[in-house]
Amino acid sequence: MFSYYIGVIGGSISSRESCNLAYTTGKLLAENNCLVFCGGEGGIMECVSHGISDYNGTVIGILPSGDRNTGNKYLNIGISTGIGYMRNFLIVRAADALIAIDGYTGTTSEASFALTEGKSVIAIGELNIRTKHDDGVLYHADSPEEAVKIAIQEANKYIKKNKFK
Repeated sequence: MFSYYIGVIGGSISSRESCNLAYTTGKLLAENNCLVFCGGEGGIMECVSHGISDYNGTVIGILPSGDRNTGNKYLNIGISTGIGYMRNFLIVRAADALIAIDGYTGTTSEASFALTEGKSVIAIGELNIRTKHDDGVLYHADSPEEAVKIAIQEANKYIKKNKFK
């Protein structure tokens, strides 16, 4: 059984620096017995999946297309949805907390969904979203280590608040 369900969101196109951050984030999540959800394709999603795979963790890709073969090669499970970017909400719903790395409008939409659902988002890099008093909390982390630490703390709060086992 997994300790926490963590979503990792980020751009489908990534720089080498962002990919390295995502890989390290994946490694740390695997080492902390987290079940990870992501969009399952390239860019940040593939880099985090690679880190998880190399450290014997488990990553589930929620794919936008109806073809599970579009998932990256590091996924343990690719779930084809056929619903395009509406799958972003499924990633949010599956996770107890989310880590955002790099990204563009799709990442911003996922982070916004999460915050509206009362879930915390931990951003490595730039992400600015105005929130209301009853939204989740947007944190900014300087490293994968800090992001994973905060994500686990916030996931634990979310689990206790919602009485999940």
